[in-house]
Amino acid sequence: MTGWTADRIPDQHGRIAVVTGANSGLGLVTATELARRGAHVVLAVRNTAAGEEAARRIGGDVEVRELDLASLDSVRAFAAKLAVDHPAIDLLVNNAGVVLLGPRRTSADGFELQLATNMLGHFALTGLLLGKLAAARRSRVVSLGSITHKNAHLDFDDLMSERDYRAAPAYGRSKLATTIFGVELDRRLRVAGSPIVSALAHPGLTRTNLTPRAWEHRGRFGQMIARLGLLVTQSVEQGALPQLRAATDPGVRGGQFFGPSRLWETRGPVTEARLSREAADPAVGKRLWAAAEELTGVSYL
Repeated sequence: MTGWTADRIPDQHGRIAVVTGANSGLGLVTATELARRGAHVVLAVRNTAAGEEAARRIGGDVEVRELDLASLDSVRAFAAKLAVDHPAIDLLVNNAGVVLLGPRRTSADGFELQLATNMLGHFALTGLLLGKLAAARRSRVVSLGSITHKNAHLDFDDLMSERDYRAAPAYGRSKLATTIFGVELDRRLRVAGSPIVSALAHPGLTRTNLTPRAWEHRGRFGQMIARLGLLVTQSVEQGALPQLRAATDPGVRGGQFFGPSRLWETRGPVTEARLSREAADPAVGKRLWAAAEELTGVSYL
């Protein structure tokens, strides 16, 4: 494969980078590459023991902090403590995510768990850290979407998927919401005259630990599905390149969306990806933003 690679990441010395879900998969690769280029990387993880093991594997200038995106109390505590120790933050990679293919589950705050983790937690976290991002030069927020957003649709009368719950469509809606958030954040930053860049990425079909976990509820059949997935997915190192480019390429503009370039954006070298019509709709962005503010109690921009 050719095109943009991690070798093109510029020097990151002197920069503070926060990566959610950094103990495995795409987050681990992203944190590792940033640390290799000299960044001080905050591994924001739900499981701190797994985070400490990841920190040992990464080496470099890293620290581990507890963050459960499915709990707004945890998000607030994380942001408050981080702000004390790091007055300026250069990069926030909203990478963490959950895929659930079993029964409907809810977060500590009563929200559908995929929407709570993938979008609402990151919405609140970004708002609570926005002042620290504004204090840095050339700061950036990266939101991790999914190709599943292209076939999803938000029902604002049932954002929590309480009627006729189906796990896979609910996941797609959570990633559509994440994508809409990243695009709307860019719009609002521009209106506010902020130099912060909001960029987006998706990994196509990539081998991570999320898919095997998602199929755990199906026993041996789930194990078989997870193994078959290995045949159609690309490596996690390749899958992390879109978000690494969104996070570090000096030429990235606000609102740009990166993903794989081949086989309907499922794999291959990094290119600028296409947003669905709903994800790009300003009216939908405005409506989702208002709903997220009400649900999380975090208002900004």
